[in-house]
Amino acid sequence: MYALTATTGKIGGAVLNAILKYQLLSPSSLVICTSSDTTLPQWESLKSQGVQVLTFKHEDPSTMVAALQGCTKLFLVSTPNISMDYFDAPPGKGREASHFAALKAAKEAGVGHVFYTSLAFATGSGAGVMRAHFRTEEFLKGCGMKYTVMREGLYNESWPLYLGFYYGLKNEERGEVVIAGDGPISWTSIRDLGIATALVISEASEKYVGKTFFLSGTETKTLKQVAEMVSRVRGMEVRTKVVSVEEYCRYYIEEKGLDKGNVEWWSTTYPALQQKECWIKDPTFSELLASKGVKPIPVEETIKEMLS
Repeated sequence: MYALTATTGKIGGAVLNAILKYQLLSPSSLVICTSSDTTLPQWESLKSQGVQVLTFKHEDPSTMVAALQGCTKLFLVSTPNISMDYFDAPPGKGREASHFAALKAAKEAGVGHVFYTSLAFATGSGAGVMRAHFRTEEFLKGCGMKYTVMREGLYNESWPLYLGFYYGLKNEERGEVVIAGDGPISWTSIRDLGIATALVISEASEKYVGKTFFLSGTETKTLKQVAEMVSRVRGMEVRTKVVSVEEYCRYYIEEKGLDKGNVEWWSTTYPALQQKECWIKDPTFSELLASKGVKPIPVEETIKEMLS
């Protein structure tokens, strides 16, 4: 039995969709672990196929242990509660706290193999977004269960976040976007990550046991190039302005009124980009997609779609 978490989210949902679309696993072998109401109509289609939908709440370990009973493998998606990481959260107090709880429950329930979605930054990265991932990776490797750590590429769909919180999309008026560094980024679409991740999870052999590897496209675009793509789609010039981390924080906190914890946490991403940490050369992702005859969605296509 395979336990899947976060299937109502972006990457978790894409993984579930790929499993079902490509018939990688029998629906009757799947257990959806969710904090949502399991009686909602949204689950009926899955249940009719034989999928189990069970309550799984990080704040209630008993529900996690119960949901994982009889499961041999767990696909654990990192929690999106990023505010837990703000202000340099000490070890065990950031997002990893939720991950630790899930891993302890998995161990208690007798799960034999955990697949964890980390993020595609380099080992030892100073990016705040990686702290919880590194702590979780280390904890997982000491749990006594088989593990596979997939450092998943930066989503195509997340370009607005990296491009100075460019969330206004079509209504954005900024012609100049302030960032705190730039470098080559191996952008990867959520759909494609779902397919590649599903193929790893469903692999019958132990090919990926004990491995930490990158699942990411290898073609890169810098934020400057992303801004140029946005310019072409919108028909207006959008350019990047690289400043220091300190100036970046001052600008977005004082001038733009964004949350201090969020901005400071996110600002550490840019030096990592500048050091080319997100330029991924691991061929695993491309090989997996090719095995299904799938061509990766380029970030240009995603930008056009999001701005259309």
